[in-house]
Amino acid sequence: MRILVLNWQDYENPQAGGAELHLREIFTRLAGRGHSVDLLCSSWKTAPQRANLDGIEVHRIGNRSTYPFLARRYFEKNLRANNYDVVIEDLNKVPLYTPLWGVPKLVALVHHLFGATVFREASAPLAAAVWLSERPLGALYRKVPFEAVSLSTADDLVKRGIPRHAIRVIYNGVDSARLTPNPIERSEKPLFVYLGRLKKYKRVDVVIRAFAELNVPDATLEIAGTGDYRAQLEGLVNSLGLNDRVKFLGFISEAAKLHLLRRAWASTLASPKEGWGISNLEAAACATPVIAANSPGIRESVVDGETGFLVPPDDPGAMAAAMRGIVESRGLVDVLGAAGRRFAQNFTWERAANSTLSHLEEVVAK
Repeated sequence: MRILVLNWQDYENPQAGGAELHLREIFTRLAGRGHSVDLLCSSWKTAPQRANLDGIEVHRIGNRSTYPFLARRYFEKNLRANNYDVVIEDLNKVPLYTPLWGVPKLVALVHHLFGATVFREASAPLAAAVWLSERPLGALYRKVPFEAVSLSTADDLVKRGIPRHAIRVIYNGVDSARLTPNPIERSEKPLFVYLGRLKKYKRVDVVIRAFAELNVPDATLEIAGTGDYRAQLEGLVNSLGLNDRVKFLGFISEAAKLHLLRRAWASTLASPKEGWGISNLEAAACATPVIAANSPGIRESVVDGETGFLVPPDDPGAMAAAMRGIVESRGLVDVLGAAGRRFAQNFTWERAANSTLSHLEEVVAK
């Protein structure tokens, strides 16, 4: 097949996240099987406008802000003549409204939609614009086949007017062959970690406040990731007198991430909404428990009481209580971690790629 993917970013972008990991793991596999895969995405200052990434032909235009306004024009001028068998729009942030583009076969891929959570992240005018941009989805995309990465996301789409029968749920995978446990690396003292982007809507402040409430002097918290909310989080740490026990690691390599997850007693995530929570599965693959908000998407990547603990969203006290339970019962790290490892092994990128290819072939065949 000839496949065109429309995604805000490619996985070399400095701001790449879970959607770009999914892009790489799924579509490099399809390219490796002989399918032709093009990607139209945004660019950044030092990026070449064209690149080949693991068999994917990448076209970069504009930047994160201008991409939605340039994508259709570039497609019409440079890509429509390729006569793609299927076009896949990764619905992320501002929709491209591809049902209006007149492509023969279209699939919408959704990790999660912002909804009202965007008002936690952006200024009121910008948040309102993003919120309003999602409002026509039910009417405009009603006849489009969808792929969702979780049941929570599928339920959200149904509430917006997308027929349930039009949505194929295909869970993300995790690289359990690379992300493996190593008990001898586990920290001797309690260590909690956060791994992800430092954005306001991720509610890393809840994790920090929970850690402060834990009040165990030899416990530490390590925060890995980059984002425009780091300065405010550092200010919060300073105001709570935690500078000597909370470390900001910034961007870390894949090798450093593996070591961090192996060392941790638990990984944390307080976001009020995620598509799935890939970092939860990465921690589980390393036999590390997860303490996370009982939020849409997240609750599907953590089995409460078995691979970790789900706590009420926006509740530092509840998260602190879960942390304290692990600190006071060190054996829980091993018990929950072993169950997490077994759970993570159920989710492979190979299976996700197979399911994606099967779905695309069905769409093209129709």
